[in-house]
Amino acid sequence: MNSERSPNALRSARLLIIGLVAVIVVISLALVVLSTSRTEATQPEERVNVLANSDDDCVVCHSRTTPGIVEQYGVSTMAAAEVTCRDCHEVEANYPGAVEHEGTFVLNQPTTAVCEECHTAEVAQYNQSRHSLPAYVAYAGTENLTEEQLAMYEAIPEGGFSPDKMRNALHAREGTEVTKFACESCHNIGKPAQDGSVGECQKCHLRHEFSLEQARKPETCNACHIGPDHPQWEIYQESPHGIAYATSGDTWNWEAEPGTLDVTDFPAPTCATCHMSGFGPAGTTHDVGERLTWYLFAPISERRPSWQDNQVRMQGVCTECHNQNFIETFYADADAAVEKINEMVRESNEIIAPLKENGLLTAEPFDEPIDFTHFELWHHWGRTAKFGVWMQGADYVQWHGVYEMLSDRAELIEMTNQKLEEAGIDTGE
Repeated sequence: MNSERSPNALRSARLLIIGLVAVIVVISLALVVLSTSRTEATQPEERVNVLANSDDDCVVCHSRTTPGIVEQYGVSTMAAAEVTCRDCHEVEANYPGAVEHEGTFVLNQPTTAVCEECHTAEVAQYNQSRHSLPAYVAYAGTENLTEEQLAMYEAIPEGGFSPDKMRNALHAREGTEVTKFACESCHNIGKPAQDGSVGECQKCHLRHEFSLEQARKPETCNACHIGPDHPQWEIYQESPHGIAYATSGDTWNWEAEPGTLDVTDFPAPTCATCHMSGFGPAGTTHDVGERLTWYLFAPISERRPSWQDNQVRMQGVCTECHNQNFIETFYADADAAVEKINEMVRESNEIIAPLKENGLLTAEPFDEPIDFTHFELWHHWGRTAKFGVWMQGADYVQWHGVYEMLSDRAELIEMTNQKLEEAGIDTGE
């Protein structure tokens, strides 16, 4: 009896061992396949340098002198489209800004007039935007504009809305030794060139790859939209949209064809998605104000011209993810918040009004503490609070916004009363 059981038990043990080995082998193979597929999925796509074997004179020479530029341009879509160095840089000898170079004449920095030869619609849209002349005029004023440029500026919505010139005064007070590395670094996105064209496309489209991914990522906007007076980058980071980007943005389709984007490419928006990209029913635009309803940058915000049309365009983007009830409620609440912040700025003007009426403020801007306090109340904290409202950054509405406005309000009252008392004028308290 025992002798019969022994072979059966042995066979069962062998089958069990074989089965376990088979399971282990199958699992191991599955893990290998999964690991390989993941590795392949995470490997960056190999980029082809179309200039690698080029015998073009520019490429050959600059491969020795500035190899990084050649490498960047070689993997760009422009190089793949057979756009040569000469197409963008070479000009006639008498072209404004031309410099002699290796037996020909070139522009060190191609202007928007050059870009416009291929990107006509994009330049036309850009010329109507806040990124064009209004950005430059914000620090330089209109004195150096030609008649044509002045007419162009006044035709832009922001060009007809100049409620405050304090930034111009601050630029002059700081001096060009500083402002070259400060205000002008960003605001020159709208600087006129020697040939009369306006702007610097490379502020957003970095040379020489001209990458879609780079232009679409919010870090590009971060170069300028940062800091106490316009902290859109910081607000975006703490918003639900920014959190989605930070946690899953590496899986988004950054190289998707322009004008075709949807939620499968971008499950949450970046700066470009809301303000520029062709997304859902909204068409691609280089006019960054085309979907905005308020002049949020102003001390006291007003509605933009055609704000209803702008709202329809922006809400078309929103409806790709949100329902109409949510969107309408959000807009109504955000509009009310803007009006409230407007009231606080108006009150700050009323607080210092007796000083102006009695000639107790100097004509020179930024020469006494009260000038800075009043300026920061709207320029830093008021604007930050409004941006925080629309971009869903609670901390910037509260502690970096309205709280600071209340603090500056208290200082303004104290400063005003002190000046009135020193002048022997009744403070009314």
